[in-house]
Amino acid sequence: MHMADALLSPSVGLAMNAVSIAAIGVSVAKVKKYDLSEKMVPIMGVAGALVFAGQMINFTIPGTGSSGHIGGGILLAGLLGGVPAFLSIAAVLIIQCLFFADGGLLALGSNIFVMGVIPCLVMYPLIFKPLLKNGTSYKRLTVASIVSVMTGLELGAFGVVLLTLLSGITALPFGTFAALMLPIHLAIGLVEGIVTAAVLCFIYKMRPEILDTTRSSERLSGVSVKKIVIILAICAVVVGAGLSLFVSQNPDGLEWSIAKTTEQSGTGDDLHANLQEDIAILPDYKYPSLSGIIGGAVTFALAGAAGIVITKMKKGKKVAQDG
Repeated sequence: MHMADALLSPSVGLAMNAVSIAAIGVSVAKVKKYDLSEKMVPIMGVAGALVFAGQMINFTIPGTGSSGHIGGGILLAGLLGGVPAFLSIAAVLIIQCLFFADGGLLALGSNIFVMGVIPCLVMYPLIFKPLLKNGTSYKRLTVASIVSVMTGLELGAFGVVLLTLLSGITALPFGTFAALMLPIHLAIGLVEGIVTAAVLCFIYKMRPEILDTTRSSERLSGVSVKKIVIILAICAVVVGAGLSLFVSQNPDGLEWSIAKTTEQSGTGDDLHANLQEDIAILPDYKYPSLSGIIGGAVTFALAGAAGIVITKMKKGKKVAQDG
């Protein structure tokens, strides 16, 4: 659900960029309170790489002619906590925009808000965590994942429609656009929710301490995460380099909704222009396997570096306090 620049007016686009920059700034400040141990740094890196690879895989929505892909916000939040997850998904979206022209430069702030702020900073604390307040179990984890993802994606889809309306530069009728966007993203959200639940349940089975300590904001210690890191890394490589060759050729939910809306309203607008395609390294993931490997590697490095910075900040603060 990456918005293109052609959907947004400069004023709305710049305003949303400012909002998302502020959210990133506040999150960087808040992340100091997270007791993110060195054990979580590699998980942060490989999870970010896996989400990047997962977003490349468009799955078909039967009977619609549309497709969808995971957003990954709740998945990362379940593993890392809401604030670190938001910073990770923001890194993914920035890399997708600059390296692969996936989503517009003007629309980058809107995409970060829709796919990062809403799931990580709103859905995770308001829905996901409360559903697990009485303890983690496979059933509760599944319900929390599906409900959080579906609700967040519906809010995000409506946000896209609302931002398009506020921009006023397209001829897309609000009612028709919303009537198409919300149902298709409900179906996409169900699939993503199931995938998210499956991954989190797998990790909970392997190392329940990871999810329990993340939810309670406690420090992860005395637990080996090597096996999980290796498995997630293998999954990221397989998805990014292998499964990316077999993606659905159907338009994603946003593109499908735009096309259907223009058909019904007769506007015929071309809404797929992207300002940064000329400067992107591999626009539109030109070579899927190579794009998956490069994007996953850069995301791993950036997310891992963010985790290292967080732990260094924590250590520096502790030393200063002890001094």
